[in-house]
Amino acid sequence: MLKKNLIALLLSLPLAAMAQSQDQLVERYTSLAGSKENATSLVTGLRDGKQVTLKRGTTTETFTPTTGKMGYGNVDNALALAEASLQQKKISNPTPAQLEASVTEVLKMRADGMGWGQIAKRYDTTMGAVKRPEKVSKVERPQKPERPEKPERPEKPERPGKGR
Repeated sequence: MLKKNLIALLLSLPLAAMAQSQDQLVERYTSLAGSKENATSLVTGLRDGKQVTLKRGTTTETFTPTTGKMGYGNVDNALALAEASLQQKKISNPTPAQLEASVTEVLKMRADGMGWGQIAKRYDTTMGAVKRPEKVSKVERPQKPERPEKPERPEKPERPGKGR
């Protein structure tokens, strides 16, 4: 019994570590959305399955997600893939209409039954690539010092009486 509980606990650890909060998602997607208000509307709209309102200047776009309510992990996946879609189109600062189109495109594929990995493949990427935090830089390893050369072994002298 203890062994089963321990296994269940160990299996749940990675899932708990990946849990996202609304604040974390809003912070992560603020630059994509163009403002904190837009990012908040995206995250809460996708999470609750309610209307999303995106504004920039005098332009306002609204839409309701086709997927209904989503968990924070799915919200993160949808927005990460929408961002990948925009990057593939070489759009780094999307208008509300471009962002709506990208998010809607991803959500439509999801509503049609595609998995996140299949959707990522459509954008020539992987979920690992779109979810990898950009803040984490590769740690440079110091170069290993060169090994000193081993001296050559001296030849063994022949023993008398051997070799005949």
